[in-house]
Amino acid sequence: MPDNRSLWFVTVTLAGAAVSPSEIQGALERLSHEHPFLLSGRYTEDRAEIRYWEEAPDASCAAGLALRLWDEHRDSASLPDWAVVGVEIVDRETFHRRGRVSGHGPGLVAAGGVSPL
Repeated sequence: MPDNRSLWFVTVTLAGAAVSPSEIQGALERLSHEHPFLLSGRYTEDRAEIRYWEEAPDASCAAGLALRLWDEHRDSASLPDWAVVGVEIVDRETFHRRGRVSGHGPGLVAAGGVSPL
């Protein structure tokens, strides 16, 4: 059971109708200025993934904030009209534990791969 940490690592994946790569790149750059804890943004023409730290009392609250982030900045950052298709919220300990195990930060385990947590 996690302790009452207030810092959560959030990954939000969004998808929708294709836009030009320069349009989504510019939108993500504007979002990073408006949401200063944004660590990274990756994108294709019809999908984006944003990763950042969120301060919240628990994972449920962090998830609620994550689900609203894109819509709350849609107009001001000129974000595409995309929908959230995935959210992951992990506490700081889990984030750092993943990095220690994989040796290169949080990521996916190879298909069929099983490793200790």
